[in-house]
Amino acid sequence: MTTRIDRRMAKLKAEGCPALVTYFMGGDPDYETSLSIMRALPKAGSDIIELGMPFSDPMADGPAIQAAGLRALKAGQTLGKTLQMAREFRKDDNETPIVMMGYYNPIYIYGVDRFLEDAIASGIDGLIVVDLPPEMDAELCIPALKAGINFIRLATPTTDDKRLPKVLENTSGFVYYVSMTGITGSALADTSKVAEAVQRIKAHTDLPVCVGFGVKTAEQAKTIGASADGVVVGTAIVNAVANVIGPKGEKTADPAEAVATLVNGLSQGIRAARLATAQ
Repeated sequence: MTTRIDRRMAKLKAEGCPALVTYFMGGDPDYETSLSIMRALPKAGSDIIELGMPFSDPMADGPAIQAAGLRALKAGQTLGKTLQMAREFRKDDNETPIVMMGYYNPIYIYGVDRFLEDAIASGIDGLIVVDLPPEMDAELCIPALKAGINFIRLATPTTDDKRLPKVLENTSGFVYYVSMTGITGSALADTSKVAEAVQRIKAHTDLPVCVGFGVKTAEQAKTIGASADGVVVGTAIVNAVANVIGPKGEKTADPAEAVATLVNGLSQGIRAARLATAQ
């Protein structure tokens, strides 16, 4: 099985480049605006898109992503519409990998078999389901792998060498290293410790390791990109959308343009890391 994620990561590795992985919330602040944000991401320099599935009880997420999910749900976003968004995106872009990220409850309610069938039809390449531990791989992970979808697992600073092999057992695509304990959008972790953690994970797997939680600026992206195979940015992008939404839901500027400006800067930061490490 080779997915768009596998091909994109292999291409970047051959170029000596870390990936810029960008998260946004599907349906925030509304379907059409969200689709325009998604379409803007690759042009701004995103290598892999994480498409958020809004959920009413996002326990691992900080206030910014929680608020984005609530805005999306209020605007009528559903899991079906999030899949539809990917299908629309695929009409113009059949190369950029799409990873759906969220919680198991909406998928369970939708129906696993139906969801995987529709995900394949929508051009989904990977899943990150933050509340499904390896002990529950039979629920979704194994069926997803059999369907040809990467199942990307989270590793954290508290994932020790005893636990790590279990976490990596059915992981594919890449490993998502959460660089700190706590919720999304927290302060950036100690970058020297991140580099050590990446090396420790790499001792157990040949998969690329992408680092996220807390990256907000081009300089931070550059620093993380010097030691990781990819840098994941989410809260900063969600905030870029929120910053141009007024108190009554009115748009004070174009959210897609605001996101593109941020992502372009992050992309330049990562490419500076590429140049620095290549010299």
